[in-house]
Amino acid sequence: MAKITPAKKRRQGVTMTDVARRAGVSRTTVSFVLSNREDANISEETRQRIAEAVQELGYRPNAGARALAARRSDWYGIVTEIVTAPFAVDIIKGAQDQAWKDRRFLLVAPSDQADSTGPNRGLEDAAVEKLLEQRVEGLLYAATYHRGLHVPAAAGEVPTVLINCYDADGRFPSIVPDERGGGRVATERLLRAGHTRIGVIDLDPGIPASVGRLEGCREALAAAGLELDDELVVSGHATADGGYEAAATILDRFPAGGGRPTALFCLNDRMAMGAYDAIKERGLTIPGDIAVIGFDNQELIAAYLRPKLTTVALPFEDMGALGVKTLAALTAGQPIAADRQLVGCPLLERSSV
Repeated sequence: MAKITPAKKRRQGVTMTDVARRAGVSRTTVSFVLSNREDANISEETRQRIAEAVQELGYRPNAGARALAARRSDWYGIVTEIVTAPFAVDIIKGAQDQAWKDRRFLLVAPSDQADSTGPNRGLEDAAVEKLLEQRVEGLLYAATYHRGLHVPAAAGEVPTVLINCYDADGRFPSIVPDERGGGRVATERLLRAGHTRIGVIDLDPGIPASVGRLEGCREALAAAGLELDDELVVSGHATADGGYEAAATILDRFPAGGGRPTALFCLNDRMAMGAYDAIKERGLTIPGDIAVIGFDNQELIAAYLRPKLTTVALPFEDMGALGVKTLAALTAGQPIAADRQLVGCPLLERSSV
Protein backbone atom coordinates (compact mmCIF):
# COMPACT_ATOMS: atom_id res chain seq x y z
CA MET A 1 0.00 0.00 0.00
CA ALA A 2 1.38 3.41 -0.96
CA LYS A 3 2.38 5.62 1.96
CA ILE A 4 0.40 8.85 2.25
CA THR A 5 2.86 11.70 2.62
CA PRO A 6 2.23 14.79 4.78
CA ALA A 7 2.05 16.85 1.58
CA LYS A 8 -0.78 14.69 0.27
CA LYS A 9 -2.63 14.96 3.56
CA ARG A 10 -2.29 18.72 3.40
CA ARG A 11 -3.60 18.80 -0.18
CA GLN A 12 -6.72 16.82 0.75
CA GLY A 13 -7.47 19.24 3.60
CA VAL A 14 -7.22 22.50 1.69
CA THR A 15 -9.90 24.97 2.79
CA MET A 16 -11.38 28.14 1.36
CA THR A 17 -9.39 30.06 3.99
CA ASP A 18 -6.17 28.59 2.57
CA VAL A 19 -7.17 29.75 -0.91
CA ALA A 20 -7.93 33.24 0.42
CA ARG A 21 -4.56 33.42 2.17
CA ARG A 22 -2.67 32.33 -0.98
CA ALA A 23 -4.56 34.83 -3.18
CA GLY A 24 -4.24 37.66 -0.65
CA VAL A 25 -8.00 38.28 -0.39
CA SER A 26 -10.76 37.68 2.14
CA ARG A 27 -12.53 34.34 2.49
CA THR A 28 -15.79 36.11 1.52
CA THR A 29 -14.23 37.23 -1.77
CA VAL A 30 -13.18 33.64 -2.52
CA SER A 31 -16.70 32.44 -1.69
CA PHE A 32 -18.26 35.01 -4.03
CA VAL A 33 -15.95 34.08 -6.90
CA LEU A 34 -16.36 30.32 -6.51
CA SER A 35 -20.15 30.61 -6.29
CA ASN A 36 -20.27 32.91 -9.36
CA ARG A 37 -22.03 35.71 -7.51
CA GLU A 38 -23.05 38.07 -10.30
CA ASP A 39 -23.70 40.98 -7.91
CA ALA A 40 -20.15 40.89 -6.47
CA ASN A 41 -17.96 43.75 -7.72
CA ILE A 42 -14.69 41.80 -8.02
CA SER A 43 -12.03 42.62 -10.59
CA GLU A 44 -10.93 40.17 -13.26
CA GLU A 45 -7.37 40.32 -11.89
CA THR A 46 -8.60 39.21 -8.44
CA ARG A 47 -10.68 36.42 -9.97
CA GLN A 48 -7.62 35.20 -11.85
CA ARG A 49 -5.51 35.20 -8.67
CA ILE A 50 -8.14 33.14 -6.89
CA ALA A 51 -8.34 30.71 -9.81
CA GLU A 52 -4.55 30.26 -9.73
CA ALA A 53 -4.60 29.68 -5.97
CA VAL A 54 -7.33 27.05 -6.36
CA GLN A 55 -5.26 25.28 -9.03
CA GLU A 56 -1.99 25.44 -7.07
CA LEU A 57 -3.49 24.18 -3.81
CA GLY A 58 -5.79 21.60 -5.38
CA TYR A 59 -8.83 23.00 -3.59
CA ARG A 60 -12.14 21.21 -4.04
CA PRO A 61 -15.36 22.78 -2.75
CA ASN A 62 -17.42 20.81 -0.24
CA ALA A 63 -20.31 19.54 -2.34
CA GLY A 64 -22.58 19.02 0.65
CA ALA A 65 -22.04 22.50 1.99
CA ARG A 66 -22.47 24.02 -1.45
CA ALA A 67 -25.73 22.13 -1.96
CA LEU A 68 -27.03 23.41 1.38
CA ALA A 69 -26.13 26.99 0.51
CA ALA A 70 -27.40 26.94 -3.05
CA ARG A 71 -30.33 24.56 -2.41
CA ARG A 72 -29.20 22.58 -5.44
CA SER A 73 -26.55 19.91 -5.95
CA ASP A 74 -26.26 19.35 -9.73
CA TRP A 75 -27.06 15.68 -8.98
CA TYR A 76 -29.95 13.52 -10.10
CA GLY A 77 -30.57 10.15 -8.50
CA ILE A 78 -31.70 7.01 -10.31
CA VAL A 79 -33.24 4.08 -8.45
CA THR A 80 -33.19 0.94 -10.56
CA GLU A 81 -32.91 -2.83 -10.71
CA ILE A 82 -31.13 -2.45 -14.07
CA VAL A 83 -27.67 -2.75 -12.51
CA THR A 84 -28.39 -6.49 -12.29
CA ALA A 85 -30.06 -6.72 -15.73
CA PRO A 86 -27.69 -5.79 -18.59
CA PHE A 87 -30.53 -6.08 -21.14
CA ALA A 88 -31.86 -2.65 -20.17
CA VAL A 89 -28.61 -0.96 -19.14
CA ASP A 90 -28.96 1.53 -22.02
CA ILE A 91 -31.54 3.36 -19.92
CA ILE A 92 -28.70 4.36 -17.59
CA LYS A 93 -26.46 5.25 -20.53
CA GLY A 94 -29.11 7.48 -22.12
CA ALA A 95 -29.85 9.17 -18.81
CA GLN A 96 -26.17 9.65 -18.00
CA ASP A 97 -25.33 11.12 -21.43
CA GLN A 98 -28.23 13.57 -21.29
CA ALA A 99 -27.43 14.56 -17.71
CA TRP A 100 -23.85 15.33 -18.73
CA LYS A 101 -25.07 17.52 -21.59
CA ASP A 102 -27.05 19.46 -18.97
CA ARG A 103 -23.99 19.60 -16.66
CA ARG A 104 -25.66 17.30 -14.20
CA PHE A 105 -24.38 14.07 -12.69
CA LEU A 106 -26.16 10.82 -12.02
CA LEU A 107 -26.06 8.89 -8.75
CA VAL A 108 -27.18 5.27 -9.22
CA ALA A 109 -28.82 3.39 -6.34
CA PRO A 110 -29.63 -0.30 -6.94
CA SER A 111 -32.95 -1.79 -5.92
CA ASP A 112 -34.93 -4.96 -6.33
CA GLN A 113 -38.33 -3.66 -7.37
CA ALA A 114 -39.76 -7.12 -7.94
CA ASP A 115 -38.69 -8.46 -4.53
CA SER A 116 -41.10 -7.26 -1.84
CA THR A 117 -40.76 -10.28 0.46
CA GLY A 118 -37.22 -11.63 -0.06
CA PRO A 119 -33.88 -10.73 1.52
CA ASN A 120 -33.76 -7.34 -0.23
CA ARG A 121 -37.10 -6.19 1.12
CA GLY A 122 -36.95 -2.49 1.92
CA LEU A 123 -34.00 -1.84 -0.42
CA GLU A 124 -36.03 0.58 -2.55
CA ASP A 125 -37.02 2.73 0.42
CA ALA A 126 -33.42 2.78 1.60
CA ALA A 127 -32.18 3.70 -1.89
CA VAL A 128 -34.55 6.67 -2.10
CA GLU A 129 -33.62 7.83 1.40
CA LYS A 130 -29.88 7.64 0.66
CA LEU A 131 -30.26 9.66 -2.54
CA LEU A 132 -32.34 12.30 -0.76
CA GLU A 133 -29.63 12.53 1.90
CA GLN A 134 -27.26 13.53 -0.91
CA ARG A 135 -29.67 16.39 -1.71
CA VAL A 136 -30.33 15.24 -5.29
CA GLU A 137 -32.41 17.73 -7.26
CA GLY A 138 -34.68 15.03 -8.63
CA LEU A 139 -35.18 11.27 -8.96
CA LEU A 140 -35.48 8.85 -11.86
CA TYR A 141 -37.09 5.50 -11.21
CA ALA A 142 -36.29 2.89 -13.90
CA ALA A 143 -37.44 -0.69 -14.47
CA THR A 144 -36.18 -3.51 -16.67
CA TYR A 145 -39.60 -4.15 -18.16
CA HIS A 146 -42.76 -2.08 -18.66
CA ARG A 147 -45.11 -2.39 -15.69
CA GLY A 148 -46.87 -0.46 -12.95
CA LEU A 149 -44.92 0.15 -9.73
CA HIS A 150 -45.63 1.54 -6.28
CA VAL A 151 -42.99 4.19 -5.64
CA PRO A 152 -41.78 4.90 -2.07
CA ALA A 153 -43.62 7.87 -0.59
CA ALA A 154 -40.38 9.75 0.10
CA ALA A 155 -39.82 10.16 -3.65
CA GLY A 156 -42.51 12.85 -3.55
CA GLU A 157 -40.09 15.19 -1.74
CA VAL A 158 -38.38 16.04 -5.06
CA PRO A 159 -39.45 15.96 -8.73
CA THR A 160 -39.59 12.31 -9.82
CA VAL A 161 -39.93 10.68 -13.25
CA LEU A 162 -40.46 6.97 -13.98
CA ILE A 163 -38.75 5.28 -16.95
CA ASN A 164 -39.97 2.08 -18.64
CA CYS A 165 -42.63 1.82 -15.96
CA TYR A 166 -45.51 3.90 -14.60
CA ASP A 167 -46.71 4.91 -11.16
CA ALA A 168 -49.54 2.61 -10.14
CA ASP A 169 -50.69 5.32 -7.72
CA GLY A 170 -50.78 8.04 -10.39
CA ARG A 171 -48.51 10.55 -8.63
CA PHE A 172 -45.54 10.81 -10.99
CA PRO A 173 -45.04 11.24 -14.75
CA SER A 174 -43.55 8.40 -16.77
CA ILE A 175 -41.65 7.62 -19.96
CA VAL A 176 -42.71 4.33 -21.55
CA PRO A 177 -42.23 2.54 -24.89
CA ASP A 178 -44.96 2.81 -27.52
CA GLU A 179 -45.87 -0.88 -27.36
CA ARG A 180 -48.87 -0.48 -29.65
CA GLY A 181 -46.84 1.38 -32.26
CA GLY A 182 -44.16 -1.31 -32.12
CA GLY A 183 -46.71 -4.07 -32.65
CA ARG A 184 -48.11 -2.16 -35.60
CA VAL A 185 -44.66 -1.62 -37.15
CA ALA A 186 -43.80 -5.34 -36.88
CA THR A 187 -47.08 -6.48 -38.44
CA GLU A 188 -46.89 -3.91 -41.24
CA ARG A 189 -43.45 -5.28 -42.12
CA LEU A 190 -44.86 -8.79 -42.45
CA LEU A 191 -47.77 -7.52 -44.52
CA ARG A 192 -45.37 -5.72 -46.88
CA ALA A 193 -43.55 -9.03 -47.36
CA GLY A 194 -46.85 -10.56 -48.53
CA HIS A 195 -47.85 -12.42 -45.38
CA THR A 196 -51.57 -12.40 -44.65
CA ARG A 197 -51.78 -15.33 -42.23
CA ILE A 198 -49.67 -14.43 -39.22
CA GLY A 199 -49.23 -16.35 -35.99
CA VAL A 200 -48.45 -14.56 -32.73
CA ILE A 201 -46.41 -15.94 -29.84
CA ASP A 202 -47.70 -13.88 -26.93
CA LEU A 203 -46.15 -12.88 -23.61
CA ASP A 204 -48.03 -13.45 -20.38
CA PRO A 205 -51.49 -12.03 -21.14
CA GLY A 206 -52.48 -8.77 -19.48
CA ILE A 207 -49.06 -7.16 -19.02
CA PRO A 208 -48.61 -3.79 -20.80
CA ALA A 209 -46.22 -5.19 -23.42
CA SER A 210 -48.62 -7.97 -24.38
CA VAL A 211 -51.68 -5.72 -24.46
CA GLY A 212 -50.03 -2.97 -26.47
CA ARG A 213 -48.18 -5.15 -28.97
CA LEU A 214 -51.27 -7.26 -29.68
CA GLU A 215 -53.41 -4.13 -30.14
CA GLY A 216 -50.88 -2.80 -32.63
CA CYS A 217 -50.88 -6.10 -34.50
CA ARG A 218 -54.67 -6.15 -34.73
CA GLU A 219 -54.74 -2.51 -35.90
CA ALA A 220 -52.29 -3.20 -38.71
CA LEU A 221 -54.23 -6.26 -39.84
CA ALA A 222 -57.53 -4.37 -39.70
CA ALA A 223 -56.07 -1.59 -41.85
CA ALA A 224 -55.27 -4.28 -44.43
CA GLY A 225 -58.79 -5.74 -44.22
CA LEU A 226 -57.67 -8.77 -42.19
CA GLU A 227 -58.34 -10.20 -38.73
CA LEU A 228 -56.07 -11.99 -36.30
CA ASP A 229 -57.12 -15.65 -35.98
CA ASP A 230 -57.30 -16.40 -32.24
CA GLU A 231 -56.15 -19.97 -32.97
CA LEU A 232 -52.88 -18.49 -34.14
CA VAL A 233 -52.21 -16.73 -30.82
CA VAL A 234 -50.40 -18.84 -28.20
CA SER A 235 -48.54 -17.64 -25.10
CA GLY A 236 -44.85 -18.42 -24.82
CA HIS A 237 -44.57 -16.84 -21.34
CA ALA A 238 -41.54 -14.73 -22.39
CA THR A 239 -39.05 -17.65 -22.38
CA ALA A 240 -37.14 -19.48 -25.11
CA ASP A 241 -38.66 -22.82 -24.04
CA GLY A 242 -42.10 -21.24 -24.06
CA GLY A 243 -41.47 -19.86 -27.55
CA TYR A 244 -40.49 -23.31 -28.76
CA GLU A 245 -43.65 -24.90 -27.32
CA ALA A 246 -45.89 -22.12 -28.65
CA ALA A 247 -44.41 -22.32 -32.16
CA ALA A 248 -44.74 -26.11 -32.14
CA THR A 249 -48.40 -25.79 -31.10
CA ILE A 250 -49.19 -23.31 -33.87
CA LEU A 251 -47.33 -25.22 -36.60
CA ASP A 252 -48.73 -28.64 -35.59
CA ARG A 253 -52.26 -27.26 -35.30
CA PHE A 254 -52.38 -26.66 -39.05
CA PRO A 255 -50.98 -29.09 -41.62
CA ALA A 256 -49.04 -27.76 -44.58
CA GLY A 257 -51.47 -26.15 -46.98
CA GLY A 258 -54.23 -26.26 -44.36
CA GLY A 259 -54.06 -22.78 -42.94
CA ARG A 260 -50.56 -22.89 -41.53
CA PRO A 261 -49.24 -19.34 -40.98
CA THR A 262 -46.44 -18.12 -43.20
CA ALA A 263 -45.08 -15.78 -40.53
CA LEU A 264 -44.68 -15.64 -36.75
CA PHE A 265 -44.65 -12.42 -34.75
CA CYS A 266 -42.90 -13.25 -31.46
CA LEU A 267 -43.52 -10.63 -28.80
CA ASN A 268 -39.96 -10.92 -27.52
CA ASP A 269 -36.66 -12.17 -28.92
CA ARG A 270 -36.21 -15.01 -26.42
CA MET A 271 -39.41 -16.61 -27.66
CA ALA A 272 -38.27 -16.08 -31.26
CA MET A 273 -35.11 -18.01 -30.45
CA GLY A 274 -37.21 -20.95 -29.27
CA ALA A 275 -39.49 -20.64 -32.29
CA TYR A 276 -36.46 -20.99 -34.60
CA ASP A 277 -35.81 -24.48 -33.19
CA ALA A 278 -39.43 -25.58 -33.59
CA ILE A 279 -39.50 -24.35 -37.19
CA LYS A 280 -36.22 -26.04 -38.16
CA GLU A 281 -37.17 -29.34 -36.46
CA ARG A 282 -40.11 -29.52 -38.86
CA GLY A 283 -37.90 -29.19 -41.89
CA LEU A 284 -39.01 -25.62 -42.58
CA THR A 285 -36.74 -22.74 -43.50
CA ILE A 286 -36.56 -19.14 -42.28
CA PRO A 287 -37.65 -16.97 -44.02
CA GLY A 288 -38.40 -19.21 -47.02
CA ASP A 289 -41.26 -21.16 -45.42
CA ILE A 290 -41.86 -19.13 -42.25
CA ALA A 291 -40.85 -15.52 -41.65
CA VAL A 292 -40.08 -14.59 -38.05
CA ILE A 293 -40.03 -11.18 -36.42
CA GLY A 294 -39.19 -10.47 -32.79
CA PHE A 295 -39.43 -7.62 -30.29
CA ASP A 296 -36.91 -6.06 -27.83
CA ASN A 297 -33.69 -6.26 -29.87
CA GLN A 298 -31.75 -8.31 -27.36
CA GLU A 299 -28.56 -8.16 -29.39
CA LEU A 300 -27.00 -11.30 -27.93
CA ILE A 301 -29.98 -13.12 -29.43
CA ALA A 302 -31.16 -11.14 -32.44
CA ALA A 303 -27.78 -10.52 -34.05
CA TYR A 304 -26.47 -14.08 -33.54
CA LEU A 305 -29.40 -16.23 -34.61
CA ARG A 306 -29.11 -17.73 -38.08
CA PRO A 307 -30.66 -16.16 -40.00
CA LYS A 308 -30.27 -12.93 -38.01
CA LEU A 309 -33.54 -11.85 -36.46
CA THR A 310 -35.53 -8.88 -37.73
CA THR A 311 -36.94 -7.28 -34.60
CA VAL A 312 -38.48 -4.17 -33.08
CA ALA A 313 -36.17 -2.38 -30.65
CA LEU A 314 -37.15 -1.15 -27.22
CA PRO A 315 -35.85 2.45 -27.10
CA PHE A 316 -34.00 2.18 -23.77
CA GLU A 317 -31.41 4.86 -24.45
CA ASP A 318 -33.99 7.31 -25.79
CA MET A 319 -36.22 6.71 -22.76
CA GLY A 320 -33.32 7.40 -20.40
CA ALA A 321 -32.51 10.65 -22.19
CA LEU A 322 -36.15 11.79 -22.25
CA GLY A 323 -36.46 10.95 -18.56
CA VAL A 324 -33.64 13.38 -17.76
CA LYS A 325 -35.07 16.07 -20.05
CA THR A 326 -38.43 15.72 -18.33
CA LEU A 327 -36.82 15.82 -14.89
CA ALA A 328 -34.88 18.95 -15.87
CA ALA A 329 -38.13 20.63 -16.92
CA LEU A 330 -39.80 19.70 -13.63
CA THR A 331 -36.90 20.93 -11.49
CA ALA A 332 -36.97 24.22 -13.43
CA GLY A 333 -40.71 24.60 -12.79
CA GLN A 334 -41.60 24.17 -16.46
CA PRO A 335 -44.63 22.27 -17.82
CA ILE A 336 -44.09 18.83 -19.33
CA ALA A 337 -45.64 17.34 -22.44
CA ALA A 338 -47.85 14.74 -20.73
CA ASP A 339 -48.08 12.62 -17.59
CA ARG A 340 -47.22 9.56 -19.73
CA GLN A 341 -44.91 10.09 -22.70
CA LEU A 342 -44.51 7.41 -25.37
CA VAL A 343 -41.21 6.71 -27.12
CA GLY A 344 -41.31 5.03 -30.53
CA CYS A 345 -39.99 1.50 -31.06
CA PRO A 346 -38.02 1.28 -34.35
CA LEU A 347 -37.85 -1.73 -36.65
CA LEU A 348 -34.39 -3.24 -37.15
CA GLU A 349 -34.13 -5.15 -40.42
CA ARG A 350 -32.02 -8.30 -40.49
CA SER A 351 -32.63 -11.52 -42.41
CA SER A 352 -35.58 -13.41 -40.94
CA VAL A 353 -38.33 -11.70 -43.00
